[in-house]
Amino acid sequence: MNINGLTVSDRHSKPRTQGLTWCIDDGMPLHAFSDTIASFHRLIDGVKFGWGTALVTDCLRDKMAVCRQYDVEYCFGGTLVEAYWMQNRMEDFIRLVRASQCPVVEVSDGTVHLPLAERRRLIRELKAYARVFSEVGSKSPEASATWTAQHWIEQIKRDHRSGADLIILETRESGTAGLCQPNGAIRSDVSEGILASTLDPSYLMFEAPTKALQTYWILQLGATVNLSNIPLTAVVNLETLRLGLRSDTFSLLLAASAILPSAIMASH
Repeated sequence: MNINGLTVSDRHSKPRTQGLTWCIDDGMPLHAFSDTIASFHRLIDGVKFGWGTALVTDCLRDKMAVCRQYDVEYCFGGTLVEAYWMQNRMEDFIRLVRASQCPVVEVSDGTVHLPLAERRRLIRELKAYARVFSEVGSKSPEASATWTAQHWIEQIKRDHRSGADLIILETRESGTAGLCQPNGAIRSDVSEGILASTLDPSYLMFEAPTKALQTYWILQLGATVNLSNIPLTAVVNLETLRLGLRSDTFSLLLAASAILPSAIMASH
């Protein structure tokens, strides 16, 4: 792809099916939210109203209207679904989804225990109202430490067979659980196992709230990797990482330009 004469990694225009950037809204004020979406909607595929913030955001309808205006999808956090399920009020949740015109619903069990049969049922039931993103992994660092790569792979395959459109791999909005250690470092044994498996990355989306995680997955899978839990303030920075326009991923720019690193070194 060429930008002002510079060759960079290929990026598809919206609506995209690869290289998705899903942001997380943790309660940003309305005007800041609106300005961000209006300014950078070309780079944003979706916004998740994190955990249960949707129920206490008085300007939620205004935020959703801004998203619709700029062709940005949106959904509620998976924790909210878990809360409705725990209280046996899924019909109320479905009414909320329909009233909010949500194009996407997230199904997760990062906080509560959702039996596998019930998880499959929810994915299939909610697909009647919206596309379904399922989230794999626990928000508990202690529980996360017990999950092997094979455990992750089997759960991802089960959700995909159940009809989930995309499977999100948990790290929390802090990047300290799920695929990450409590100090924020990636669990390399798990990530390498997933990358070495037969899973198709096109239906995986990796939570990457930090630059270190964004860089890791971009270097592993390229500019077209699907990333979520991106802070709304980090959208432009992420796009530069995808295109190799930051030193962290400059190797992508070299590859797109067909320039070998050795040639760069020889010029100095």
